[in-house]
Amino acid sequence: MAGLVAYGAYIPYWRLQRSAITGALGSGGGKGTRSVASFDEDTTSLGVEAGRNALAMAGDAYRPNVVAFATTAPAYADKTNATVIHAALGLDRSAAAFDTLGATRSGVAAMEVAQAMNGLAVLSDIRTGLAGGADESNGGDAAVVWAFGEGDPIAHWIGGASVSAEFVDRWREPGAPNSKQWEERFGEFAYVPLAEEAIGNALKSANLAIGDLDRVIITGLHTRAVGAVRKSVGATAQQIGDDLTAEIGNTGTAHWAVLVADAFDTAEPGQKILVANLADGCDVGILQVDEGIVAARSRSRGTVRSQIDSTNTALTYSQFLTWRGFLKREPPRRPEPDRPAGPPSLRTNAWKYGLVGSRDENGFVHLPPSRVSMGSGEIDHMEEVRMADVPATVATFTVDRLAYSLSPPVVAAIIDFDGGGRFQCELTDVDPAAVRIGDRVQMSFRRMYSQDGIHNYFWKAKPLAG
Repeated sequence: MAGLVAYGAYIPYWRLQRSAITGALGSGGGKGTRSVASFDEDTTSLGVEAGRNALAMAGDAYRPNVVAFATTAPAYADKTNATVIHAALGLDRSAAAFDTLGATRSGVAAMEVAQAMNGLAVLSDIRTGLAGGADESNGGDAAVVWAFGEGDPIAHWIGGASVSAEFVDRWREPGAPNSKQWEERFGEFAYVPLAEEAIGNALKSANLAIGDLDRVIITGLHTRAVGAVRKSVGATAQQIGDDLTAEIGNTGTAHWAVLVADAFDTAEPGQKILVANLADGCDVGILQVDEGIVAARSRSRGTVRSQIDSTNTALTYSQFLTWRGFLKREPPRRPEPDRPAGPPSLRTNAWKYGLVGSRDENGFVHLPPSRVSMGSGEIDHMEEVRMADVPATVATFTVDRLAYSLSPPVVAAIIDFDGGGRFQCELTDVDPAAVRIGDRVQMSFRRMYSQDGIHNYFWKAKPLAG
């Protein structure tokens, strides 16, 4: 049976205390925290990490037919971003890869494509704004992947509806660093009747009343309109639940899917979840949780809440501005890195994006992959072995305070993979003073640097979750 068979969320390691904004600027900020993608992350790398979590839940036999990627902050224009995700996840060459970009509503389109073609819907966003503004403090960064295919579904749609309208509420010129928004009362005036119509039609299509639902998720970038719709539809506070904005902010394209993933983490079979996304209209879906969710959760690599609990709120406001590119700081007195070249990247595609090494007939793992066995000298007697999901142990490390980085110092380590294979890499999401030989680590897909508009993606190691 075709349906939703797995999901995976990714919340970045860093969170910014909103009070840090107030402390630096004297205004803005507020209470709570927002999630922050690290200096070496972008919407593509966030999508890869969420995709790895979804594939772990789906199981080894799952083979998606498509990757449909949605974001308002793509790493590339002209070039397809979804192909990077496709390569990093080690998917079959026959699987298609498409981008649906530009607006928060694009996430709904990605989900529709993935459902129709039995594949992955990758919803990822990095939200920012001008210093001291509401978008800066209230935004957030996250990614969610939904996996559709044959098998035991974890949930299925029992109703839905969409309403579209053209009005200028929020907009951003291509290349601009921040969005602009019309006066808030206008957005509330425009959105509330559209959302009421869409939610009413969705309930009719499922032959349900609002009281029949276990969760009611209503979200969008217009906070005032979202609050008004929550009141007008008659849902209880228990049905609405926590929208996570006090902890991670509003994650834009990904936010409705983040909240559904959070609901899935604790949902029981038979429960019904309504999700409504306000964006240039309103899209509503009603899901019923299936028995398959129990087995699927046993393969989960972590819930939304556990990821939030594992984050670090010690990020300073100056670091945040530097990572976002709003604060230009003096770099180390070292040459800037060279632009990544296309031909060698193509030749080493499986290694660069999929972290695929080679294992010889004696079981020795070569990293990077080699045609010649180090032990026997045999040529081309190798099998490919993907190391991206294999845990490792720090064998030794050094803290480099002179290397080029947006977040010095650089922690370089030599790690030993479980089952064989030694590799030199950078550590990320770590406190340099706390790193020790013997620390357990896992691999994470990151953007090493960018030069001349080309992003150099590769793998780093970070502390092993749990």
